This record gives sequence, structure tokens and C-alpha cells, in this order.
Amino acid sequence: MTTAFVLSGGGSLGSIQVGMLLGLAEAEITPDMIVGTSVGAMNGGWVASRPDAAGIGALADLWRSLTRSEVFPTSLTVGLLGFLGQRRNLVPDTGVRRLLKHHLGFRRLEEAPIPLHVVATDVLSGQDVLLSTGDAVDAIAASAAIPAVLPPVRINGRDLVDGGVVNNTPLSHAIALGATTVWVLPTGYSCAMHESPRGALAMVVHAFTLAINQRLALDVARFEGTVDLRVVPPLCPVRVSPVDFSHAASLIERSRDSTRHWLSTRHRVTGQADLLKPHRD
Repeated sequence: MTTAFVLSGGGSLGSIQVGMLLGLAEAEITPDMIVGTSVGAMNGGWVASRPDAAGIGALADLWRSLTRSEVFPTSLTVGLLGFLGQRRNLVPDTGVRRLLKHHLGFRRLEEAPIPLHVVATDVLSGQDVLLSTGDAVDAIAASAAIPAVLPPVRINGRDLVDGGVVNNTPLSHAIALGATTVWVLPTGYSCAMHESPRGALAMVVHAFTLAINQRLALDVARFEGTVDLRVVPPLCPVRVSPVDFSHAASLIERSRDSTRHWLSTRHRVTGQADLLKPHRD
């Protein structure tokens, strides 16, 4: 039996995923492998070396301290050049790389205590790319490189961007790697909002999370009868922009409480894609 945690992307809503991880760790549910995309790759990098409740608690503390400027540092020069077509991104990836360099517990993916695999997208071919070896910071930065927002990362001669473009919650890779039990940890999306996100960056990331959440629902329906698939229910309502990190503490606590309750009452093993359908409160 091989247990995989599959972690999706979703910007600042990655804090919801941290609450799920806390609930699972408190129940002593840990993975044999981790497959992550975007912010899920970042969270997965932490869990790969610190999977117990104390380790996830430290990750929660980090999330509570994050600000938007740390993750998406603005640069007038970079933004202007991107607008003029002289650069391929609007925001530098210095914030993401700084966080990874300071907090990853290993230098290369193959050195992770729990096997870690991250998914990116090849810009030219449009294919998803599974990264299981190589520089961990580069790989995770590539997986988290939201197109047009953050710069592509060149690995092995290919320009790579966010894995969520084609495979936000890479169930297929986890199954191909031999997982027999798959815990899916979706960040969800900003659901039941009363108004549209404000600002170009917020709108881009929000639209991105809507699209990838619908892809996840299709994949859950596809693989539900193939493996022991357990989708941790995402939160709703969530009236928080996916670039707003100021609500991390409350989202973590809500998600942990929700996951605890779900674990104590869970009985649904089919039709889990319904949890991910667009809805309003």
C-alpha cells in the first residue's frame, strides 16, 4: 500500500491546504509520497521533510506571517517592461525563491526524506512535466510560475511555468507512480464572493483558480473508481482574493476544524467531484 498526498495550487489559498495538513497530521495520517503543483509544490516541499504535527504547525506559523509583498514583490521596472513586451512577467520571482531557499530542508528533489514530485508545464509543447530530480528551488519555482505573473524557469533546455495550466491536481502522476491511496488536498477557490476581485493580479490569479478547480473536478470523477481516492472538502464561503495573505490564520483554523470534522464522519467515497462544483452560499 502506497499513500500519496496530492496538493493543488491556488495562491494565498494555500493556507487552506495547511489547515487540511494539520488535521491529517493530528490524525497521524502521513504520506509515502507527495505530488504537488504551484503552491501545493511549495507546501509539499515543507511536508516532505517535516510531515508530523509539529512540522506542519511550524508551516502554519510561517503562513500566518506571510504578506503579499513577500510572495509577489512589486517592481515598477519589471511591471513596465512586461507591459511593453520586453519581459515575460509582471512580478519577479525573488520572493518565492527567497522563501524556498530559507525553508526547504533539502537541496535537490531526490534528497527529500519523503519522495517529492512537482508538476510544471512546458511553454512550447503545452505538456505537463513531472520533476522528480534536480535543483529543488528551481523545480518548485517552475511549478509555481503563474504565466505572465511570474517568470518561466528554464530546466533541461525547456521553459517551464505553473503546472496548474494543464494539471493543477496531478492525480494521474500519483497513480502512475504507484499510489494506491490518494489524499487530494485542494485549495479550492474564492467562492461565494459578493464582488469581483480588485486589481489585475488578483483577477488573473482568481480566474486561474476557477479554471483549475473545474479540471480537478473532472479528474476526481475520472479516477474515483481506480484508486482509494479521498478528497478533503475545500472551504466555502471564501471571500478572500488568492493574492491576499492577510486571512491565512483564520483560513488555517477553519480548514483544520473542517478537516477534523470530515475525518470523524467521512463515509462518502463516490461522487466527490460534487464537492468541487461552482456554488454560492
